[in-house]
Amino acid sequence: MVWLAGYFAHVLVPIAIALLLAALMAPGVDRLVRMGMPRGLASAIVMVTGIAIVGGLITFVIITFTAGLPQLQQQVSDSLGQIRDWLRTGPLHLRDSQIQTFLDNAIGAIEKNQAAITEGAITTAATIGEILTGLLLTVFVLIFFLYDGQGIWRFVTRGVPQRVRQRVDVAGRRGFAALVSYVRATAAVALVDAVGIGIGLAIVGVPLVIPLAALVFLSAFIPIIGAFVAGTVAVLIALVANGFIAALVVLGIVIGVMQLESHVLQPWLLGRAVRLHPLAVVLAIAGGLIAAGIAGALLAVPLLAVLNAGVRSLVSEDEVPPGEVDVLHERESEKPEAGEPEESGEGDTKATWERP
Repeated sequence: MVWLAGYFAHVLVPIAIALLLAALMAPGVDRLVRMGMPRGLASAIVMVTGIAIVGGLITFVIITFTAGLPQLQQQVSDSLGQIRDWLRTGPLHLRDSQIQTFLDNAIGAIEKNQAAITEGAITTAATIGEILTGLLLTVFVLIFFLYDGQGIWRFVTRGVPQRVRQRVDVAGRRGFAALVSYVRATAAVALVDAVGIGIGLAIVGVPLVIPLAALVFLSAFIPIIGAFVAGTVAVLIALVANGFIAALVVLGIVIGVMQLESHVLQPWLLGRAVRLHPLAVVLAIAGGLIAAGIAGALLAVPLLAVLNAGVRSLVSEDEVPPGEVDVLHERESEKPEAGEPEESGEGDTKATWERP
């Protein structure tokens, strides 16, 4: 199964991302349907709104990055000039000819590896094409998930023997509820991280604050690794553009925000959505990276959350009709299962597919 998943990764990854987006958007569609709006129209409104928000955010980030690039280039040029002066007047006491020789050697190395660089650019272009294809497939699948998610789930459960179909149905609904809770909580944590680090970067005077804050927001959806990568990028830009002291200040800000996330936000928000051991999270991310790179790391923890909720439901002794899952979610989260400590991994969010 793992080999097949890797072989069909170009199809399964867009489907999985569409399922994540459906977990984020489906409650909004369901709310509009309860207000009396046709499901097709509700799905179209939520889709268009989501695309408009994401497209507007990306456009704003690109415009801001383009506008701030000249300032960054000037600051990088000044920083390189300071480094060159330090190499001449500092403890190394290098001559201008030695510095120039080093620069010439670096340029010569780039020219010698021009073929490899060109091949990498061609590979990058092919990767961009694959990304665009996957993006279109994701949007196409998401439309059907939002419009007819319940019908798709009913079709899937028909492949299960009838004597256990109801238990599998309930487990799947609880798994999707856990996914909804996970996506909501992760988005809230990512927003707090982006705002906190963005304010800190603006106070220090680091350029490209908005693109860096957007990078923090997106990378926060990959637990542990994403925060480390985004923080490293922010510190490096502060080091190059503003100097060593500013980089240390930014490092302190990043560490402070990450501590707030790991000790306050994640236990409070994610703890209510899914209860996963930190070792399980780290191993899931490592396995996702090995199996499918960044996409695997992004999808590993949500998949683990769904499996955790689904398996817990399957091994429990209660026989719950699928139509009552929504009613029992909040009540079940307050009592332990038989033979287990008092905790709940299903969350208390009402999912679109959890209706009779």
